[in-house]
Amino acid sequence: MRPLFTERLELVALTVPMVEAVLSGDRARAEDLVGAEFPVSWPGEQLIARAFPYSLDAIRADPYKRLWGDRLLVSRAGSRRVIGSVIFHGYPDDGVAEVGYGVEESSQSLGYATEGTRACVGWALGQPHVRTVTATTFPWHRASLRVIEKCGMRKIDTREHETLGELWVFGRTRGHDVIEGPRVY
Repeated sequence: MRPLFTERLELVALTVPMVEAVLSGDRARAEDLVGAEFPVSWPGEQLIARAFPYSLDAIRADPYKRLWGDRLLVSRAGSRRVIGSVIFHGYPDDGVAEVGYGVEESSQSLGYATEGTRACVGWALGQPHVRTVTATTFPWHRASLRVIEKCGMRKIDTREHETLGELWVFGRTRGHDVIEGPRVY
C-alpha cells in the first residue's frame, strides 16, 4: 500500500517485517523499517495487544487480510517520528471495516487522531468492497467520541463488553456523509 498524506502526517502502511520488529522488541529495526523514530514509551504492551489481536503466525500466513489498511502516523514536521496508529480489524469480508486509533501521550489533544483516522476512513470507504466503516468506544471516553464524530460517524448501536460494560458503536457509510443516528454531543 502506498502511504497516505495529510497536512501534518504521513500514514505509513504496516508490513510484516515492521510487525515482527515491534513484537520482538527490536526498536532499532522497527525505526529503520518505518523511517521514523518511535516515542520512548510507544508502542507499549497494551497497544500491541489491541493492535495485533492475531498471532504473528496468522499475520505471516495472510498479511493482506490481517494488516489490511493498518497505518502508522508519522509526523511530517521537524524530525520524522511515529506519533500513533490507525488500525483496522482485518480485511472486511462482509463490507464493514472496523477502525481503531491511538496517539502517544505527548501528541494527544493536537488533532492527530482525527486527522489520521479521517484519512484512513476516507481511504477505506474508497475501496470497492467496503460499504461501511465502524468504530466502537465507551460512552465515557470523550476524546475518542470527539474523533469519531469529527470523522463523520454517528451512533448506530450499543453492545456489552463482558467485563467493562456498555460500548457505543458508530458508523459511516460510503456515499453518505453519516449513518443516521443521534449525535453524541
